Amino acid sequence: MSSKVWFITGCSTGFGRELARHALERGYRVVVTARNKSQIEDLVAGHEENALALRLDVTDPSQIAAAVAAAEERFGGIDVLVNNAGIGYFGSFEESDLDEVRRMFEINVWGLTQMSRAVLPEMRKRRSGMIVNFSSIGGLVAFPALSFYNATKFAVEALSESLSQEVAPLGIKVLLVEPGPFRTDWAGRSANEATETIADYHGTVGARREMIRSYSGKQPGDPVRAAAAVVKAVESPEPPLRLLLGKPAFAGAFEKLAALRKDFEAWAEVTKGADFPPDEV
Repeated sequence: MSSKVWFITGCSTGFGRELARHALERGYRVVVTARNKSQIEDLVAGHEENALALRLDVTDPSQIAAAVAAAEERFGGIDVLVNNAGIGYFGSFEESDLDEVRRMFEINVWGLTQMSRAVLPEMRKRRSGMIVNFSSIGGLVAFPALSFYNATKFAVEALSESLSQEVAPLGIKVLLVEPGPFRTDWAGRSANEATETIADYHGTVGARREMIRSYSGKQPGDPVRAAAAVVKAVESPEPPLRLLLGKPAFAGAFEKLAALRKDFEAWAEVTKGADFPPDEV
């Protein structure tokens, strides 16, 4: 396992940084990337034989192609792609700046998509590899003030679930990582918010936004332990499709399951009644 090559996006802070650190400590060869290369030089210091630091903006196709080519030239291939780069955005559905929303989709969805498509041809040739996509508990459960962020993560969930079925026969695996609240910079400088607010949403959107901002740096989740959990899942001979991280994510996922079951069962007869009667099939 230690000879495998990891390629990780968004390594300047948070999950990406801790994953790169942990993977290097485990003896893996690691391609460490960030938009600002100077912010990741310390991660590769002392690991020059096994680490490669690269500048990478996942919204720039030319940088993606160059980074993948550099990784393949240096290490011969990519075994584990970790699509970690992402940003948040706070605002109600109605208040949100759609230019900011599009920027978030470019990073969270299209950046992940372009990175995955860049590594898949070689993984298919080798009939092996894993793509690790960072989603969120917000990819399973939607919250006020996060409608468009939730939308990006719901998209990641759908893309990953479908992709996992397409590539499983080719020896390629997909892992969805679904963290709850962790002490990363997600709710800090990297997350913009709607500049114009509507009073009608202050009790829902405003309250949630204030709670998240004030919670930043005090979340129960430990990024170091999260990194170890992700590596453990990747190393498993039978990794899950979905890996929840943290007790709040675990509780939230099961609350969503219960809510779905409640609606489905309450409307079961109406649901089933939408089919043609048996004698008309």
